[in-house]
Formats: sequence, C-alpha cells, structure tokens
Amino acid sequence: MLAGVGTDGGLRERKKQQTRQSISDVATRLFLERGYDQVTIAEIAGAAGVAKMTVTNYFPRKEDLVLDIADEFVALLARTAADRPAGEPVRDSLRRRYAEAVARREALVGFAGAPFVRLVQESPALAARLRELFELRERALAAQLAVEASTDGDDLTARLVAAQLAGAYRVLFGEAFRLVRAGHDEEQVAEALDQAGARAFDLLATGERCDV
Repeated sequence: MLAGVGTDGGLRERKKQQTRQSISDVATRLFLERGYDQVTIAEIAGAAGVAKMTVTNYFPRKEDLVLDIADEFVALLARTAADRPAGEPVRDSLRRRYAEAVARREALVGFAGAPFVRLVQESPALAARLRELFELRERALAAQLAVEASTDGDDLTARLVAAQLAGAYRVLFGEAFRLVRAGHDEEQVAEALDQAGARAFDLLATGERCDV
C-alpha cells in the first residue's frame, strides 16, 4: 500500500513538473516570437491548452514564465554554503560550485541562447525581475552565513561577505550574457567564464587591489 501511494505521489509530482515546464516553454516561445509585453496570460493558456488559472497557479508572476528557475537561482549560493564540507571556507565552496556550473553549462550562471538573452535584457520587467532575484540570492546567502555564525540574520560581517561572493556571481552572470550577445558560441563562453571565474575568486582570496 505504501509503495503504491508513493508511486502515485511521484507520478503526480512528475505530471505537475511536466505541466509547469510545458507552460514555460510555450510562454517563452511566444515571448520570443512577439515580444514579452505583447503576449497575455490568456494567450499563453490557450496555446498551452490549459486554463488561465492553471498558468497563474504555477506562475503567479508573469516574469517567472521566462525566469522559470527562480527558486533554484535564489537558493544556489546559500544551499552551496550549507552543504559544504565542515571547515571549508565558503569562498572555496562557491568557487568550486561555479566551476562545476560552467562545466555543465548551467542556466544558473548565465548560459542561454542569444534570443533569450535579448528577451531578458530588452524587457524592463524581466531585467528588473532578474535584479530582484540577484538581491534575494545575496540575502539568502547572508542569512545562511549569519545562522552559521549564530547571529540574528542581520550580522554586518555576514552581509559583507555575502555581498562580495554574490557580487562575483552577479558580475560573472552579466559577463556570460555579454559574451552571448557578442556572438560567442557556447564553448567560447564556457572557456571565457572559466578564466573569468578563476580570476574573480583569486581576487577575493588575495584581496588584491584593482587599479582601473
């Protein structure tokens, strides 16, 4: 009986994830074809073959139809910090996680096709939502570091460290988008980001001054 219940629950969850992904894929296709502001939720629902309420249940914010990994995006740094080996500096764990993400060409660090990058950068609503996600990511990391330090979540040191580390990820994400829009292919982007990531975390490790 328990096995059957578990299987049914797993099937339901997979079905929900498939529906969610299908809606996001349809929405992104329509946005790329016609522009973000020119497509309504009702049109997305019709094209996806679901009710309008189904779309809004899965995606309360229109922006997240495009930026559909928002929860994973926000949690990335805090989760990496929480899961790191005992005694490992958080900087080292985030450096390793970034290198792994580049090797796997993850969207979490900016890998995307040129049409998608243009869509996000040229839509004020999407660009604003992406900035918000970066801010939420930084706050989540600061909260995790504050917990580790047994403070109240508003510890200045935790916030400063989080700002530095999340800032590195943010700049590197922007560099990924810049490279894509400049016409570089995925392999070229990965090679450049691998080098940029190493440089960024070397600077954080040494505290080297940058004269520009």
